[in-house]
This record gives sequence, C-alpha cells and structure tokens, in this order.
Amino acid sequence: MNDLSVVVDKLVSYARKNLMLARENEICARNAVLDALGSPEYAYTGAECRDSSPEQLLQEFTSVCEREGIFSEDEAEEYTDKVMGALTASPQNIRRAFMWRERENSKSATDWFYTYCVKNDYVKKSKLDKNPRFEQGGLIITINKAKPEFRDPKKAVSGNSVKGGYPKCAICRENEGCPVRNKRTLRTVDLTLDGEKWFWQYSPYGYFHQHGIAVNCEHTPMHVDKSTFVKLMDFVDKFPHYFIGCNAPLPRIGGSVLAHDHFQGGGEILPMHKAGAFKVMGRADFGGTVEIVDWPGTVIRVVSRNRQQIAEMCEQIRSAWVGYTNTVLGIIAEDEQGVHNAVSPTVVKTARGYEMSLILRSNITSAQYPDGVFHAHPEFHSIKKESIGLIEAQGLFILPGRLEGQLKNLEEIIARNEQLPAEYEPFRLVFEEAKAICANEGVDPSAAMKKELGSVCARILENTAVFKDKMTTVKFMQNMGFELI
Repeated sequence: MNDLSVVVDKLVSYARKNLMLARENEICARNAVLDALGSPEYAYTGAECRDSSPEQLLQEFTSVCEREGIFSEDEAEEYTDKVMGALTASPQNIRRAFMWRERENSKSATDWFYTYCVKNDYVKKSKLDKNPRFEQGGLIITINKAKPEFRDPKKAVSGNSVKGGYPKCAICRENEGCPVRNKRTLRTVDLTLDGEKWFWQYSPYGYFHQHGIAVNCEHTPMHVDKSTFVKLMDFVDKFPHYFIGCNAPLPRIGGSVLAHDHFQGGGEILPMHKAGAFKVMGRADFGGTVEIVDWPGTVIRVVSRNRQQIAEMCEQIRSAWVGYTNTVLGIIAEDEQGVHNAVSPTVVKTARGYEMSLILRSNITSAQYPDGVFHAHPEFHSIKKESIGLIEAQGLFILPGRLEGQLKNLEEIIARNEQLPAEYEPFRLVFEEAKAICANEGVDPSAAMKKELGSVCARILENTAVFKDKMTTVKFMQNMGFELI
C-alpha cells in the first residue's frame, strides 16, 4: 500500500471529521491536496484518521513526503500550509457557522472558532504548549520558543511588513487564504465597532488563552482617540468573556504593525487587571471612579457603567497626557523628533461595569538611554531588549527563546559554584542576584532563577513607568479636577 496515498486519505478523513468538509466535496478536496503536492502517484485506500488535533497526522504527512522526495525539511511548513488550506472550510462557511453559534452564546462561538483554528493548524497550539510558562511575583512569564527575537525596533517593523503591495501588511484581511507568509489556513469573522467594519482572527503564535486580534478592514494607521474607547467597549459588549486593548500608536512603545489599526485581546485576564487600587479618585461631573492602579507601570483605571462617560473621561485623560511635559522627570510631549506621549487603553467588563485602564507611555530617548528612557534599561537587555508593548505592560512577559538554554547554563554554573564565563558577562546582574537568592533563601538554582526573572520583569515595568512615584499620578489627576475619595 502506497504510504503517500494512505496519508492523503487520512488528511481528507480528518477534514471531514474536524474541518466541516462535506462528503460531496471530498473528491474535490483530495484533488486539491494532490495538486498542491505536484500530482504524485495516488490510489484510493479508504484510510481513516481518528485524530482530533493535527499534530500527529501532519508529522506523518511530512515524514512520508520528505521520504518520497516531494519536498525537503525546509519546505515542510509551506506544504503543510498548502494542504491544510485546501482542506479548510471557506471564509463564508466559517462566518455562517460562527454567526449561528453567536446568536445563542458569544462564548460558545469564540470557543468553536478558536478550536477550529487549532484543528486546521492555523493556531500552532502544539508548539505554544511547549513554551515554558510560570507565575512569579504577580507576573506571568513565558519563554517564546516559536518566534524569533527582534532586538532592533526597525527589524521588528520590517519583520511584520509584506513587500510587493498585496497584501499591504501582515494583518490586512487580504491575507485570508493568501500564500504570502503561509496564511492559506487563516480565517476571520466579522465585527462592527463604532459603526466601522472590523474583523477578528486568532494569532497563530498567541501569548495567552485564545489570543486574537481585532483589525480594521481599512488599512489605516494605528491611532487612539475617543472612538478607540468606544470600539473597545463595543468589543467587550459583544464578547464580555474577553479583554481587549490597543498598543500605544508610537514606535518603541507600541506594536510592530503601526501602519494598520488593530487591537489585541482574548480569554485570559492578565495580572494588571487584577491589581488593586493605590488611590481612588472622583470628580463631581463624573459618575464613576478613577483608580491609580497599584502596579509597577503608570496606570489609571476608569470605572463606570456609563459608556459615554467612560469614553469622554478617557479622552480627557489621553489628551492631558499627550500634551504633558515635565523636564525634571524627563518627559517631553513633543520636540523635533515628533510626539512622544501616548496611552495604551485596555478594557474588561466586570460586575462594576467597564474597567478601562489607560497605561501612560512615553517613547522619548536620551544620550544615556538611546533605546528609550521609559524602556527596559541596558542592565536588563540580556533578558529583554524588545519593545514593552500592551501585553507585557499588563504583566505577561514574553521572553526570547534563547533564554531557555542560556538560563539553564547559568543555573548549572551556580550549582557548580563556578565563576561566570566571559561570554555570559551580559548576564552578570542576573547571575549575581540569582546566586544570592540561592544563598540567602536556601533554594535551588532553578527556583532562584525563576524568582530573579520575576524581579527583573517587575523592574522593567518600573523602567516603563512615566511617574515613578504614584503620588505624582495622583497629582496629575488632581490637575484635572479629581479629588481623593
């Protein structure tokens, strides 16, 4: 029996059981798979697949095809995408199935859609599950083995662009089913946010549970204004089981795709949203409350059941911050390099109503801190040099995959009580502090390193804080007429 024929029939069987492939479409789908493989010799075997996830089946598929010389190991990802794209339901059928479920329950709809994106191999869940992840000091820390590290902000931007003009960028809806960047399996569903057409898709390499992005159907630059706050609330009205937020629309402190307006969200409440209030404030004309969040970064949480009041108050705070200058604190609103202040809004819906947190950000640089005054400082670059965006500002740190091996080596050096080798000199601070934790607390090097990572990440968040003293944040709000409650 031809191994290739067997695995092709298993793929079609898998699609029928997991990807909504109708029996009437099996022949057509099988022929599309064979076409993607260059029309190799094939004979029907009737082989069935009992898997409910694609990992093992795709491993068998790539192994057979590499053995048969159909493609090389380096080409496996592209051919896997071609084949699964041929077996994935059409965008129309996906959206119909989603809408049918959404009429009953929005959570069941998103659960179904996410599961489908795992089953068709767009969301690489099997790879994501292998990423080390732990909680330490009130933060969540994960080591991302699935994606490369971008230490240069310019390379980070170019890494998410698409040359040639179509699609215009990596998140345009025109990527749906597109061979560029292997997005043949990408599927999206419709959103209407503040009267505009948007869409929702899941991230193939998500950082948290059901991590997805909401994207403007129009290729328009990222921005934050009153309409942004309305859109974010529209989203959590539609999906109250999700949070949603927006990166600051400036280089170094925002997302790498600044050319296209989009939000990030999903089904996990991140640590910042769980943080308590340092101080609570109010104003006579505002029916809700404003909280100075007890958090290493500078965060103002606006709480109310009234959507209109939330949008108006958030816009007032945003406007005040964008125009704020305090040279003593190193904050400059605008200079010859452009605007430097922006907010990252993020919202959850709770029993208290809407909780819209505004993270105050500044991308100003200096001779001492050319990568950013309010960025991770150089002593921490061995751990994290990439931009601190929306997700990390909320307490979920995505550290580069190289650290898995590097930190393990450091732990072994500590365990052997050896000196730090020259090639690990950039890790001097981490090494010495982890070593001290072992000595002072009587824990093993692995536990000490986790504690040290939690400490480093908390200090990086403190680096990003525009107001190092929370009473300065209180004064900022007092200047807007708010009083302590």
